[in-house]
Amino acid sequence: MHRRRTATTTVVAAVTGLLLAAPGLAGCAGDPLTAGTAAVLDGRRIPVDAVQARVAALRHTPGGVSADARWEADGPVRRAVTDLVLDAVVARAVADRGPAVAPAEVATARVEEERRHGGAGRLARALAARGVPAEAIDDRLGRELGIRRLAAAAGADADTPAGDAAVRRILAATADALHLRVNPRYGSWDPEHATLAPAARPWLTG
Repeated sequence: MHRRRTATTTVVAAVTGLLLAAPGLAGCAGDPLTAGTAAVLDGRRIPVDAVQARVAALRHTPGGVSADARWEADGPVRRAVTDLVLDAVVARAVADRGPAVAPAEVATARVEEERRHGGAGRLARALAARGVPAEAIDDRLGRELGIRRLAAAAGADADTPAGDAAVRRILAATADALHLRVNPRYGSWDPEHATLAPAARPWLTG
């Protein structure tokens, strides 16, 4: 059985979870980067409400965000925006190349990860520490499978430097094709590392 690594510095680790449909995206008109919008991809926006809901979900997951955590762009909020953006970017990249990750594959991966971590609770706590709420575990595992599929489509292994570089190039090109724009209060998109670079100054989200 192939053992997947979860604590690495590759994009597989940075880009945690596949989504055939990106949750949290909503249609918009006019200039989409309003106060209620975290990011826009292909004319569709990720609302701030979706970001806040993700952070709130972490507060109900053991090992997640503490009840008194400040909602700062450089903390759990920026991680949440990064994940939601990557949901959309990885979804498009996989859809463009195929095949899609099947629900059965995600279910198998979850069983394996729970066994490897010593139970469902320990897996949930480990992922919560990385900003993944309990309800997004399947998304996280599915996206990891999707990332590996993208690397394989490029003729590489995602756990190798060559595979990591190939996936980053794919994600950068996909984000560009989606005309990704991020509300500057959360930072700016860093295509080289497939993440958000911190904002120039801290912004509170509420």
